[in-house]
Amino acid sequence: MPSFDIPGLGSFADVAAYMQGVGAAARAAARELARADTAAKNAALHAMAAAIRRDAAKLAAANAADLAAAVAAGHDAAFVDRLTLSPKAIAAMAEGLEQIAALPDPVGEITDLKFRPSGIQVGMMRVPLGVVGIIYEARPNVTADAAGLCLKAGNATILRGGSEALASNQAIAACVHEGLRAAGLPANGVQVVATTDRAAVGHLVAMDRYVDVIVPRGGKSLIERVARDAKVPVIKHLDGVCHVFVDAAADLDRAVRIADNAKTQRYSPCNTMETLLVHAAIAARVLPPLAAIYAAKGVELRGCARSRALVPAMNAATEDDWYAEYLAPILAVRVVDDLDAAIAHIAQYGSQHTDAIVTEDYTAAMRFLREVDSSSVMVNASTRFADGFEYGLGAEIGISTNKLHARGPVGLEGLTSRKWIVLGSGQIRV
Repeated sequence: MPSFDIPGLGSFADVAAYMQGVGAAARAAARELARADTAAKNAALHAMAAAIRRDAAKLAAANAADLAAAVAAGHDAAFVDRLTLSPKAIAAMAEGLEQIAALPDPVGEITDLKFRPSGIQVGMMRVPLGVVGIIYEARPNVTADAAGLCLKAGNATILRGGSEALASNQAIAACVHEGLRAAGLPANGVQVVATTDRAAVGHLVAMDRYVDVIVPRGGKSLIERVARDAKVPVIKHLDGVCHVFVDAAADLDRAVRIADNAKTQRYSPCNTMETLLVHAAIAARVLPPLAAIYAAKGVELRGCARSRALVPAMNAATEDDWYAEYLAPILAVRVVDDLDAAIAHIAQYGSQHTDAIVTEDYTAAMRFLREVDSSSVMVNASTRFADGFEYGLGAEIGISTNKLHARGPVGLEGLTSRKWIVLGSGQIRV
């Protein structure tokens, strides 16, 4: 059985002991990072970005090895797309780290200070969560994004990437560790789990002594397993069944442009549209030109009877299609009678991820914003904007459809908590 090394702690002979060691190292590093000043954290982020740019060729070579193995193993196109580190993606990792450095440091921020009749001041202070465990599959860019966000928020992080991305993740981690050391911060503040043994996940989600929150990023089966087995809080979303509703009052050109982009800009992300809803009053003007665009791009359409009457080449949708997260060039299409029907469809079949309305009717837009219970709700914009980078968070560690603590793209604020603070001048309670 192979042994595993943790800098400063030695070697561990089995996965259980190794993961306990990882947890202990992370907890110790979290205490140092929680008190690190903004200048040191920003210096580390800039050094990480510089190392990624310098080692772009090394990262690409490591990723090429992972991609070759994934293709040989028969993984589908969506999986390979998520695994790919293009030159643009590598540059985006570095840019994301620099954007995080430019963001205000949330740690230590004091808000809502108020004097009470007793003379004490009561307020809130923003503090790190502590140790964040992140479990992800074929998205190596998560290694840099998560490391940067957790660091700026004063947290240590334990990263457990998928076995298919091991070479890519380790290459990125080397740049991250270089940045931490350059700034005088503990390298164990970011640890990439060195084993691909699936038992490591079971240990990580159960280490409530060392881990404060788990963030799973991956397929539904992974997230369901983590949510079922975790003994620590989980920030998660299971599906990205995202909708665009084209209202009767929509601008036709705008509707076509948004519905095209929301589906075809990329097929694999969780914020890609999976169901198009169209108001019956405008369907005859919207669906034929959209169907032509989708056909030219190889998108299979699966529609209701009213949709197929307008686009006869469309395949028939089943009940399962309304629940489906395809992550592929497939789109479900439904004609609905009105705004109420669209909202009802989203409530029944949606996943509370991201939903959009295209309309020029202010009242309809405001109703959609209020009544659609999703983590991101949009007016006249593509669902593809539901992303931490696009929201100005610098990057994100994931999308949360939870209603407690963090919701939507999780950036710096979602990686911190608040505690009550009291400032007094000798007051005692009588």
